[in-house]
Amino acid sequence: MDTQVVLITGAQGGLGAFVTQAFLASGAQVVGTGRQIDDSAFAHPRFEAIPADLTRPHNAARLVADTILKFRRIDVLVHVAGGFAGGAPIHETDDATWDAMLDLNLRTGVNILRAVIPPMRAQKRGRIVAIGSRAGVEPSANISAYGASKAALVSLVKTAAIENRKLGITANVILPGTIDTPANRRSDPGADRSQWVSPQKLAALALYLASDDAADITGAAIPVYGAGL
Repeated sequence: MDTQVVLITGAQGGLGAFVTQAFLASGAQVVGTGRQIDDSAFAHPRFEAIPADLTRPHNAARLVADTILKFRRIDVLVHVAGGFAGGAPIHETDDATWDAMLDLNLRTGVNILRAVIPPMRAQKRGRIVAIGSRAGVEPSANISAYGASKAALVSLVKTAAIENRKLGITANVILPGTIDTPANRRSDPGADRSQWVSPQKLAALALYLASDDAADITGAAIPVYGAGL
């Protein structure tokens, strides 16, 4: 990956940090984004931070333009940014929760894909990897807004794969179960973490999907449930 320019959204988050570290270790030039991020987030000469609130379309467009201005291209997008809220059945889930889940899990994806696909089409090559959720294909009680927003992300990525399959662009989505991140450990300290998914292995899968070895894989929604199957 040492000649690749990789844009990672949610680069400093629970899973995002592992993904960023994996791509840096591969030799890629990584541009990491988040609402609040700077170069000190990762002490690596091939890491560049560009903060952006991707719920706003113009911010996504500016992020992509700034990245291309500095590095000439974007070879890979790894869209990790997202959020979780739940705990109530559909009829008790308020508008604020629905708006937040749609913003964080769908609109960020729409905005960054709309910004990054045109330059990838122009260069006739690109890799798009998104982090979805098991809940996007297997609904669970009391997380309706989260599950629906992740289901919409799966549809979005599959559509991107169909629309760009003849242009050298692949688009795939990874569907993890509960990830063994520090935040999840804090929120559920009594859980059996042996059932959770390794963030390092998810990062390795994202790295593989971004590589030339995965050039024939597109439109896939890949379940990674670990022992919690």
